Amino acid sequence: MTSIKEQAAISRLLSFLQDWDNAGKIARNHILKCFIQTNQGKTAPELEQEFSQGASLFLVRLTTWLRLTYMTGCCLDKVLKSIGIFLSAVSSNRYLIEFLEVGGVLTLLEILALEKIQEKDKKASIKLLQLIANSGRKYKELICESYGVRSIAEYLAKSKSEETQEEVQVLLDALVHGNPKYQNQVYKGLIALLPCTSPKAQQLSLQTLRTAQSIIGATHPSIVDCVLKVLRTMHLEVQYEAIELIKDLVNYEVRKALLQGLVALLIPCVEETSKLQPKILTDASVLQLTAHLPVFLQQAAAAKYYVRMFPVVEEHVRKSMGEELFQLFLSNPEDLYMKMDSIQADILAANKVNVTKALRLTSTYKELSFHFEAEEEDRASAMPPERNPGEKREQSP
Repeated sequence: MTSIKEQAAISRLLSFLQDWDNAGKIARNHILKCFIQTNQGKTAPELEQEFSQGASLFLVRLTTWLRLTYMTGCCLDKVLKSIGIFLSAVSSNRYLIEFLEVGGVLTLLEILALEKIQEKDKKASIKLLQLIANSGRKYKELICESYGVRSIAEYLAKSKSEETQEEVQVLLDALVHGNPKYQNQVYKGLIALLPCTSPKAQQLSLQTLRTAQSIIGATHPSIVDCVLKVLRTMHLEVQYEAIELIKDLVNYEVRKALLQGLVALLIPCVEETSKLQPKILTDASVLQLTAHLPVFLQQAAAAKYYVRMFPVVEEHVRKSMGEELFQLFLSNPEDLYMKMDSIQADILAANKVNVTKALRLTSTYKELSFHFEAEEEDRASAMPPERNPGEKREQSP
């Protein structure tokens, strides 16, 4: 038999559940608000005590209402936060399984694709997916098996909130760690994000790609072309991340293709650069609008990469440009051609540095120097030791 105290607790639980079942949208919104304020940060045992060992009865009502109303967005943020209290509680594995069994992952992913859903609600959905992914390998695999990588990547590209995009990066980073079965899928999804129009998404994708690359240890052939095209961006933070990734990629099997692509970018295609000529001839104001022609930005980024990676290139470029122009090139290469004067432009046009020849000459000089030093050492070792002037020569017998 149950005690009077237990009977009273069960009665309160039943009364609470009945109030929820009979409540309309406004009343349920109030119930959720009180639940969030009262139970934020509680452990699973504490939640069970609060609901007289029947917390799952309320969780199932939350998940059911979520699936019925998520397309309308009714109280969606509070529903997701309430579910988050259950999933984030210490020792909450039971709640997590109950949520997943009713299709919780699919619902969260569908929320990301709905245009009418507010950004704050999508962010709450991302936070729940983070909780699920951080619960273990099998949960990461469940997200990926539900076409989660595609949904998450597409949302990253379309989101207008940088704060939410950063939360998406945290989720993708979690999916690439400790997920050997699907880590390549995440890796390819990150590469597919590079051509998107969102600079923040490009920046975050490049950052996460560096992590994924070190984990996977092999490269996908498409990464070279995608990363080189990113160099056309006008956003320096994106260009910086692209160059940092290129520095990592030169240590993999795509090194040759990558370097060949960078060399090709140093000489822009005639077709690309000639596109502006008719506009320039007809409208002088177009110079201001097209100052940052993407192909020139790409060329500048490739040049900056070579200068920073190879000291011999830096040395010869510095000599050719002069210190003032060289410092301007390092700090802001994409604006270099706009800020130089006519004399500096003539110097650059007349200057032609053959780095390959310089390297060969340098190598030859080093070899000759080494050979000469070696001969000197051999000659010195072959000569008899010097005698002291006061030393008497030994008489032969």
